Amino acid sequence: MPVHRISRATMPAAIGIVLAIMLLVAAGFTLASSQALAQGGSSVRPPANAVTNAPPERTVTSPQAGGNYDVDLWKKLRQGVQGKVSIPDSKAGVLVQAEGSEWTEFRRTALPRWGGYALAAIIGLLAVFYLVRGRIRIEKGLAGVKITRFNSLERMSHWLMAVAFLLQAATGLVALYGRDVLLPLMGKSTFASLALGAKWMHAYVAFAFMVGLLLSFLLWVRHNFPNVYDVVWLAKAGGLLSKHSHPPARKFNAGQKILFWMIMIGGVSLSLSGLSLLLPFEFSLFEKTFVLLNTLGLQLPTELSPVQEMQYAVSWHSIIALGLLCVILAHIYIGTIGMEGAFDAMGSGEVDLNWAKEHHSVWVKEELEKDRVAMHGSDVGIQPAE
Repeated sequence: MPVHRISRATMPAAIGIVLAIMLLVAAGFTLASSQALAQGGSSVRPPANAVTNAPPERTVTSPQAGGNYDVDLWKKLRQGVQGKVSIPDSKAGVLVQAEGSEWTEFRRTALPRWGGYALAAIIGLLAVFYLVRGRIRIEKGLAGVKITRFNSLERMSHWLMAVAFLLQAATGLVALYGRDVLLPLMGKSTFASLALGAKWMHAYVAFAFMVGLLLSFLLWVRHNFPNVYDVVWLAKAGGLLSKHSHPPARKFNAGQKILFWMIMIGGVSLSLSGLSLLLPFEFSLFEKTFVLLNTLGLQLPTELSPVQEMQYAVSWHSIIALGLLCVILAHIYIGTIGMEGAFDAMGSGEVDLNWAKEHHSVWVKEELEKDRVAMHGSDVGIQPAE
């Protein structure tokens, strides 16, 4: 097809035509405005039917007088009455969810406030304990001989669960405290990117946590049932308050057993509530739980809407996570700066023999006996430190 171009000679003419059209349009609007003013008269006074700035006369419509305000209807809406909708989403039938404002208030004020108190309290207690007790040393000093405490699979499951939990804790704290703490410091754009990344990391790392939790349970559950040594350990507070007290213990002492079951029960609860949040409105987790708990004499609500299920899930997930974080902070303290030689158990998997005898004396005897029986008197399993 031939391409038509506007030459330099015709360009002024084209511009003139466009300007002429614009002038004609402007003239038309001006003429119309003049005619409208002429019809209104030449007086500066407004016509009788003109709208003025005077406040309108106040009238009150009585509901009993057949007005358009239905007291009973609005009362039911405020109470969360379920209406009928033509779409598959039945949640849309509730116009006002009365508990929503109460839950929002709890989520924005009470939950972060008391969670902050709990975290500050555990950090403060650990600091005071360190100042008073100091680092728990190996009383007899290093023996220079190592004994295997945890194998590679045990350490892998521990670190998988631990790293995943710490990542989830960090990203969860961003969701809980980020708006009040980080947003003013970082600005909206940077915080939005951080919050979005934290959200996705929190969701995907959850599956690594679940795998580590399951592996740890399968590997250690048989060592975490109570025995008679646990009573003695608890009576002496594990020797943590005295420099010369070393109560006997098997592979795990009473304190470690309590920690194990807290992590297992709390971890399962976190996983279930987290899955209900990852797949919203798919499970009636709390309604079924409340029905079960009511058999114990409790009076919990057993008819929860899908939105209420999500509100309970968010609240419970946050409370359990904050509680577990406080417990894990104490565990991290004991395993690092709080006790000499403790980190080696999950670091290299081998601990000093004197450390093992002071904290797990019964377990050491059992391990030595196993080696003697297996090797007919040799001490395989215990090797000099390099």
